[in-house]
Amino acid sequence: MSPKLWTKALPGEPDVELFRHRSELDAALAHFAVPGRTAVVMTMGALHDGHASLIRAARARVGAKGLVTVTVFVNPLQFGAGEDLDRYPRTLDADLKVAAAAGADIVFAPAGEEVYPDGEPRIRMAAGPMGEGYEGASRPGHFDGMLTVVAKLLHITRPDVAFFGEKDAQQLALVRRMARDLNFPVEIVGVPTVREGDGLALSSRNRYLSAQERDTALALSRALFAGRDAGLLAAGEAPADAEEHELIRVASPDAVRSAARAVLDEAATLEPPLVLDYLALVDPADFTEVSDGHTGEAVLAVAAKVGATRLIDNIRLWIGAAR
Repeated sequence: MSPKLWTKALPGEPDVELFRHRSELDAALAHFAVPGRTAVVMTMGALHDGHASLIRAARARVGAKGLVTVTVFVNPLQFGAGEDLDRYPRTLDADLKVAAAAGADIVFAPAGEEVYPDGEPRIRMAAGPMGEGYEGASRPGHFDGMLTVVAKLLHITRPDVAFFGEKDAQQLALVRRMARDLNFPVEIVGVPTVREGDGLALSSRNRYLSAQERDTALALSRALFAGRDAGLLAAGEAPADAEEHELIRVASPDAVRSAARAVLDEAATLEPPLVLDYLALVDPADFTEVSDGHTGEAVLAVAAKVGATRLIDNIRLWIGAAR
């Protein structure tokens, strides 16, 4: 008997089942009994190919008989004062098509009262010191709200494995730490960043950029790759042709930082200018700045505003001796 007992979509409709209520989702999950074969991808909607890559990775991991659930929920707890909660795009019909095409079985798109039935929760997750710098400093309370909803959705969807994008590097590090520290019975998997043809990391916020703003925004990825290549040259190696998701060994954290900052400084003189929030070379285990003697994986991360749009990006590197 198939573990999927709900009715599949009609011909011509997305081949994915939409649930708006937790009771409906609970009933569907109760009939699924393939251990080790359930995955979740958590999103706030406005799905693009970056999200689709997470869903495809989930499908590949659990196999054809596994269950892939995609959550679509714009979480108010992780938006601060003046942020774009009200204008955040809601595109559920399009999201269903993207999810279906990428291989999802279920889309869980609850209303706020389904996730927070008593209103704003009185008890929330706390990101602690790992969430205080970088994105946490720029967006106070963001990570507490993010971890709270991730914890709730992990309980609600009950996956064996959860997939998150590496573009949100600090978020990924915090979710991994929460799962480890609080003994969540789930594996957290990071999926490489998907980029547009010009190098801009895919984001639902890219749609807010004008043509001129987009030209300026390309400095983020250029800076990251300039830092990577400077680190390679310091190690006596030619610039990399490898795929971005491959860990590339570099030397000299200072060379990495300096080359990246030079690109960002130049972008600050453009019209419109790039307004830098931070450039950081951090240890992904605890999101602290790496020292000159650091050996191991590192993340070169950047955040900046172009016009009214705030963007983030990063690449993964390996510093020091060959692995």
